[in-house]
Amino acid sequence: MVLAKSSFLLLLLALLQISTSIWPASSASIFDDFAKCVSLNSNLSDTSLSQAFYTPTNSAFDSVLQSSAQNLRCLEPSVPKPEFIFTPFHDSHVQAAVICSKKLGTYFRVRSGGHDYEGLSYISEIETPFIIVDLAKLRSVDVDIQSNSAWIQTGATIGEVYYRIHQKSKVHGFPAGLCNSLGIGGHITGGAYGSLMRKYGLGADNVVDARIVDANGKILDRSAMGEDLFWAIRGGGGASFGVILWWKINLVPVPETVTVFTVTKTLEQGATKLLHRWQQVVDKLDEDLFIRVLIQPEGNVTTKRTISTSYNSLFLGDANRLLQVAEQSFPELGLTRKDCIETTWIDSVLYIAGYPSGTKPEVLLEGKSAFKNYFKAKSDFVREPIPEAGLEGLWKRLLEEESPLSIWTPYGGKMSKIPESEIPFPHRNGTIFMIQYLSLWQDEKEDATKHIDWIRKLYNYMGQYVSKLPREAYVNYRDLDLGINNKSSVSFVEASVWGTSISRTTSIDW
Repeated sequence: MVLAKSSFLLLLLALLQISTSIWPASSASIFDDFAKCVSLNSNLSDTSLSQAFYTPTNSAFDSVLQSSAQNLRCLEPSVPKPEFIFTPFHDSHVQAAVICSKKLGTYFRVRSGGHDYEGLSYISEIETPFIIVDLAKLRSVDVDIQSNSAWIQTGATIGEVYYRIHQKSKVHGFPAGLCNSLGIGGHITGGAYGSLMRKYGLGADNVVDARIVDANGKILDRSAMGEDLFWAIRGGGGASFGVILWWKINLVPVPETVTVFTVTKTLEQGATKLLHRWQQVVDKLDEDLFIRVLIQPEGNVTTKRTISTSYNSLFLGDANRLLQVAEQSFPELGLTRKDCIETTWIDSVLYIAGYPSGTKPEVLLEGKSAFKNYFKAKSDFVREPIPEAGLEGLWKRLLEEESPLSIWTPYGGKMSKIPESEIPFPHRNGTIFMIQYLSLWQDEKEDATKHIDWIRKLYNYMGQYVSKLPREAYVNYRDLDLGINNKSSVSFVEASVWGTSISRTTSIDW
């Protein structure tokens, strides 16, 4: 058995990181030593230094720590907190942070958007004490319509990227995420999928250059880093190979008029048979048509609960052509003209993200997550349609949980045409759709254990219907149940679990 490029690199990296880790200095001296070192290795003045560092004694520390964190479970008092947060103003400051961390033996986490599902961009259970290098102040977006490209600084959100493209052109877009507060840095390292993926592939498929800081504090572009490293940082969680500073992306054409719709069916309205049919056709639909399904219980304790399945869609064209495509390929959905909303691409971004009708695109500049909950999440990839009996078992389990959500994202189209070795994202031809499972709760007093136990049982149940040998997972939906580095006991077998899940084994030799 030969590992895919991405599996090998990820596993090798994990072992190298373990074998070369440096024990941090006394936490009492970390801040003073680090700040002095950064000042000596960059152009940060004393005034700028005071604006770049946030310590627990600073009144803004908690707000900065929580600013982009998505999973409230990772902010609880019992969770380890950083010694301080460093917010660079310039690429050279990131260089200095890497140089000084290495020199002082200071362990650090890098955060661009803070959407890591297990909070690993802002917490550390193993390596303590630790610091956070938060790239939120590095958010320039330079769009060049003439070359159909843009240079994006890693702290920018995907919403900001969409908006800046929209400012320059109404017929250009970029195939990335559905959640607009995602930080572009980590988003692309895991692939970056969204409603344009069936037409143009992933965000990572459309990256043509990058600038990173390597472990020696050097800034490298594509030419300087070489094609192997450039390959490795796109799609397989490649942020571990360096600190991403900039991505250069190719823009893609979008029509002046696109069409969106949401059609909802409950169990009483034939949701089971319709979802079974969706699985059979969704990866074969016209590549201009993206239809995902949002699945959750409907009703409350005073009414009978049922399952709601919402078909949430973007079509790259007008409503008339959409209706023709739907009637030909998926008539069971029963799509009508009154279901269809013709709009612009930028407004479709807002629609898919769940903003109310009439929301102005400027909201994308706020960079705030509308999704802040306590939650636990898992993911799967599906290669054969799940039978109706399997769906009925899923409904039963969803109805047992207070506030679950499952999102089914379609593949096919361009995703099936790009070889799985092109970048470290192997979930390509043969994948029908991806599943995301979430258990959500809002009350900090809730017993997290019962929700986590529920989703683990659901995940075990779904194992019979999803990809096998290995069971695949999406790297950007981090799930520590699949594997975690144990500093006191290093095992290649244990380290390989996560890598093989996100990077399927293949016959590729390199």
